[in-house]
Amino acid sequence: MRFDVYTPLPLSVLLALISPAIGSRVAPALAARVLTAAAVVTAAATCWSLFLLAATLVGDAPPIVAEARQDGHRLAEPVPEVIGIAAGVALAVLLVSVQGAMRADRRTRRALRRLCEGHPADTELIVAASPEPQAFAIPGTPGRILVTAGMLSALQPAERRVLLAHERAHLAHRHALLVTATTLAAAANPLLRPVRSTVAFLVERWADERAADAVGDRATTARALARAALSAEHPRPACALGFTDRAVTRRIAALQTSPPPHLWPLAAAVLALGALPVLGAADATDDLFRMLAGVLV
Repeated sequence: MRFDVYTPLPLSVLLALISPAIGSRVAPALAARVLTAAAVVTAAATCWSLFLLAATLVGDAPPIVAEARQDGHRLAEPVPEVIGIAAGVALAVLLVSVQGAMRADRRTRRALRRLCEGHPADTELIVAASPEPQAFAIPGTPGRILVTAGMLSALQPAERRVLLAHERAHLAHRHALLVTATTLAAAANPLLRPVRSTVAFLVERWADERAADAVGDRATTARALARAALSAEHPRPACALGFTDRAVTRRIAALQTSPPPHLWPLAAAVLALGALPVLGAADATDDLFRMLAGVLV
């Protein structure tokens, strides 16, 4: 294992650096998908590389050492022992981080489902008798849209259609899965946190564009978003995709211009970047197996 085992780390930094540019130049639907795929693959490759580095400590395992000595071989040291120890500690910390993120996601989903208790299973829209203006999509089977009376009263009829179209887009395109996937990827590899933030913003932009298409008026969509943002003050649960979350001013500005192009070549480049850590980890795995085979033969 030479340099290949370390490739996921610099490539994670590169993916984090370019993700905002991808988010601003590529159509939100495409950008969110490719960044999520690249982040998940990169995070998995990072954890595997840490495992490989920690696995080099197997050279200190008595059965391997004894057999090597009997055959007149000495187990090579692919990396310094301190790096193997550090990788093992880091891997353990990251696994705990992923477990914590999964538990937090489950708690949030349970809390959101409790908000829907008492309503028929086929009810899509739930209106809460609360003066606090809030609206968000609740993922599930089926998905629900929770809107407060305060939010509805703050919007004009055309703007209410925008809000509902926005939340329906979240549910129809399973945006919560993308956000959850990048959240877990960032927990497994903290270098990918900017990618998670970008994807969370992109799914809101994606829903904005779908809402604008549904009502046929980008100006009305921007106005509805601005009015709702001025009315709402409190943050949403992490798992709930809300109408007024994620850089509202940037989203309003985007709605005042033409939709961004798909730019498939740029999207393909992001996917290729996400594949590079896998190739590096695979090559490092082959190096480790060859090293162990050379000792045990």
